[in-house]
Amino acid sequence: MKRSFPWKRAALALLISALVAAGCAKKQTVKSEGAAGGAGTTAAAPAATAPGAGDVKESAVKETPSGPAAASAEQPATAAAAAPGVAVTEEKLSQFDDVRFDFDKSEVKEDGRRTCQVVADYMKKNPGAKLQVEGHCDERGTSEYNMALGERRATAVTTYLVSLGVSKAGLSTVSFGKEKPLDPGHDEGAWAKNRRAHFVLK
Repeated sequence: MKRSFPWKRAALALLISALVAAGCAKKQTVKSEGAAGGAGTTAAAPAATAPGAGDVKESAVKETPSGPAAASAEQPATAAAAAPGVAVTEEKLSQFDDVRFDFDKSEVKEDGRRTCQVVADYMKKNPGAKLQVEGHCDERGTSEYNMALGERRATAVTTYLVSLGVSKAGLSTVSFGKEKPLDPGHDEGAWAKNRRAHFVLK
């Protein structure tokens, strides 16, 4: 018994040492995995953030596009024609000049009378011709008011043509008010172009 105690004590000490060593090794392994996991998480975080940041940038680009492709994406196909001095609507071409009017007026001015004389000469030489006079206005004022003003302008021109000897039977009028601007601008230059009577041969 006495002899076996030292042996047992030595065996117990070895066992405790082995368990302590195994426990330390396990702790170190756990620590290194945690560190690796932490490093992995830190490394993964930018990767996760990067796509998110890319998504934000992509949506920002979609909301505020730039360049020629963006211009065509934002604007309708007809917007290319909506530049100052370019007709917005597909207006029938006329061989006659338009008669221009002052703001909120329907009286035919001197240059308009010269244009009407050219139109009258043509109509008298071509008695079977049919001519429609379109009345137009600039964008200022209500739609209802401008429709009435456009009609007054078209009527004033046809009345003057009749006074020059044109048959009333060959003339008709229509008002477009401010609905068909020749120039889509918002300044006096554009407005002056849009206050007009336009001639269309039928």
